[in-house]
Amino acid sequence: MLNRFQRVVGFDRSMALASSAFTALVPLALLAGVVLGNIVHVDAAERIIRRYDLSGAGADAVNLLFSPAQNEGASTGVFGVLFLTISVLSFARAAQRLFEQAWELRPLSVRNSRNGLWWILAFGAYAVVSGWISTVLGDWAAGLPADVCEAAVTSLFLMESGWLLSAKRIARRELLPFAVTGAVLTTVYSWGAGLYLPHLFNSYADRYGVVGSVFALLSALFAVMFVLVASAALGREVGHELGRIRQGLQPSEHEVRQQWAGVVEHTRSRWRAARDDASRRRRRRT
Repeated sequence: MLNRFQRVVGFDRSMALASSAFTALVPLALLAGVVLGNIVHVDAAERIIRRYDLSGAGADAVNLLFSPAQNEGASTGVFGVLFLTISVLSFARAAQRLFEQAWELRPLSVRNSRNGLWWILAFGAYAVVSGWISTVLGDWAAGLPADVCEAAVTSLFLMESGWLLSAKRIARRELLPFAVTGAVLTTVYSWGAGLYLPHLFNSYADRYGVVGSVFALLSALFAVMFVLVASAALGREVGHELGRIRQGLQPSEHEVRQQWAGVVEHTRSRWRAARDDASRRRRRRT
């Protein structure tokens, strides 16, 4: 799993996904609020505030970030639509590259743009359904029914995401370990984020104002994308091993010992490097 995570350049891939998600989803949320405001209640700021129980400076900063200018009608020109389309497709391609690298597929780049647009629509539907579940079931039994339902919806969305963004080259059955792992880890992250993010938003907003909410939102997106990248690496390895077992191709004991020795040696080298770096820093301070 660690080797797979390194091959997809996990930390860089997580940051790229977080940056693309921020530049695509914030304008998309604003546009959805303006266009659909007369049909359904779409308020990204309200959902973030309610989801993470924000108050004070953090809630004010999120409201300012996701609210259009007061006393002005929000409008979108040709260049605005063009920028939004490019941002959304860039986000879809960043997610597409994750599946192509994790499953070692030939890159399709812009040739898969149609499936990327379908995925963005599916993402919007997933956000609406998740928000509805959180609103309706969030107050029951400490939110446990909402967590279970959201995990099931997340698992289905992740499986369909891999199928669409890979241009249907990855079978849904192969994506099932990734979908289940991603849903479980996302639920665990969501629980932890509910405890830590209010402090993060409030402290950043107190220190930097609206820009602080941007920093906090980017940090939260990076954590989410890191979870997804790790889930993709782990799900790919689990699916690969399950496929080998179904085919009767179990690794020999010698091969298992070699792989384990490689993992142990890699961990030890990382620990030695971190320890040497800490020692050098202490010597510089003294």
